[in-house]
Amino acid sequence: MGRKIGGGVLLLVAALMLLGFARSSASLFSPTALFALLLTVALPGYFGISLLRGSLGGTAKSRMQALRQQTIDAEILKLAMAHRGRLTEVEVAAALALPPGEAKASLEGLIARQVADLEVTDDGVLVYTFHEARYFKGKNDTQGLLDA
Repeated sequence: MGRKIGGGVLLLVAALMLLGFARSSASLFSPTALFALLLTVALPGYFGISLLRGSLGGTAKSRMQALRQQTIDAEILKLAMAHRGRLTEVEVAAALALPPGEAKASLEGLIARQVADLEVTDDGVLVYTFHEARYFKGKNDTQGLLDA
């Protein structure tokens, strides 16, 4: 409701400013008048329309969703390190309190980005494997590549 009122007010301001410019004796084609039109008519009009269409709020919502997904992915990777790089959908859903469908979608997203692979056990259980997480504990045993 607040967006609609704000958008309407901004459009009203833009319309009144345009009416004021049209009734004035100033040359509308001078650089100063064009800049003033941009500042007092175009910008309020743009933001008024954006508020009415909801596009300004949508960007914040999409950023929040992206941040949420990044957090879930990070928690899945931490969980994978604790489970030697092997997880099932049920383990992820239980540990992160996610609905099973959302856990599966997050795991499939990690496969699509080539962070994880999918294996199937003899019993038909899908196991998501994380190669780097599997060997995470061995990072302290590394040797320098440039040691001479």
